[in-house]
Amino acid sequence: MTTENGPVTGHGGDTVAAVVRQWQTVRPDIDTGPMEVIGRINRCAALLQQAEDAPLRRAGLTRAEFDLLGALRRTGHELTPGELARETFSSGAAVTKRLKLLQERELVERRADARDRRVAHVGLTDAGRDLVDAILPEQLAYETVVLSVLDDAGQGRLSGLLGELLAQLEGRLGVRRG
Repeated sequence: MTTENGPVTGHGGDTVAAVVRQWQTVRPDIDTGPMEVIGRINRCAALLQQAEDAPLRRAGLTRAEFDLLGALRRTGHELTPGELARETFSSGAAVTKRLKLLQERELVERRADARDRRVAHVGLTDAGRDLVDAILPEQLAYETVVLSVLDDAGQGRLSGLLGELLAQLEGRLGVRRG
């Protein structure tokens, strides 16, 4: 974003601001506003995924694996790998790989369809359900601490803005909305 006084970089202390300043030095003719927003979204996502103290990591799960387990728990019934891919915004190949790991850990089980043996149905095991039920409150408490740097109003504004952006992106890309 730019104003008549130049680029708007209201967060001078973060790593994205440093990158933006470098670009503004070598290419002052380019509006770095999109980089300031998208760069911060990507950086926050990367840091959240790398967090060593996150309950998911302590449980030996990635966010993507937990999303699969969570989809099975919140829908309350078995899903096919294709349905899981749609529910978790993942590719079929990624879901297959994650399901194999979760099945080895005995957190999910596959059942062949009675009419079409090529179709698999995936459900949570008791251990999988118990793990999701135990980790979800811990993960939400962790995320509450992460977001505590913003007051309730700031969190609401951020959530609203991200929701607007997400809805636009999903609409542009033809992504099914829940």
